[in-house]
Amino acid sequence: MPLHVPPAPAPALRSVLAALSSPTAVREARTPALRSVQGPLSPELPLPVHVLDRIVPNNGTPYTRLTGWRFLIRSGDRAVAAAETMLTPDGWTFSHFFEGPYIASTERALRQAESMRTPFQPRLLSIPELYMLTLWLHGDTDADASAGTPEPSDFLVPLAPAPPGIAAHLPHRVADLLPVMTLRLTSAPLLGSPA
Repeated sequence: MPLHVPPAPAPALRSVLAALSSPTAVREARTPALRSVQGPLSPELPLPVHVLDRIVPNNGTPYTRLTGWRFLIRSGDRAVAAAETMLTPDGWTFSHFFEGPYIASTERALRQAESMRTPFQPRLLSIPELYMLTLWLHGDTDADASAGTPEPSDFLVPLAPAPPGIAAHLPHRVADLLPVMTLRLTSAPLLGSPA
């Protein structure tokens, strides 16, 4: 089944397009791959980025909030970087370009999700307490992509690199992975926030 990729807010897309057309923004980006690309660059696969602020023990509802939209930046047939936008008091604005292992890992997880039989709305879910980023496959394909929390029947696909003891690229139902993450939080020191 195809994924139902939600449309990004138009101002978020415009801000990324403006950054890509700015020689200064591209030249000053800390992304060698982006600076060295010859030819056109295009933002694709906009995914809302949610942060899991609190894992609630005993099957409580986790608390999430939207922090931005992430676009994979393509050159030809491959993603060479990503662009992130953020919401400010003046609306959506470009935040930064970046590269690293989460780019290829996101593409791989999206291909994996495409092969599943159930339709999903893809989102990214960051779990700063575990320094973990997941592809969140939300079961309600018509839902507002900027709101909501992971439902027990939704899937989370940990992106590589994943924390020790949690396998990357293995889809887990939220109801199964949340207890594992809760256990990890009670037994592991805090590490920071993923990209």
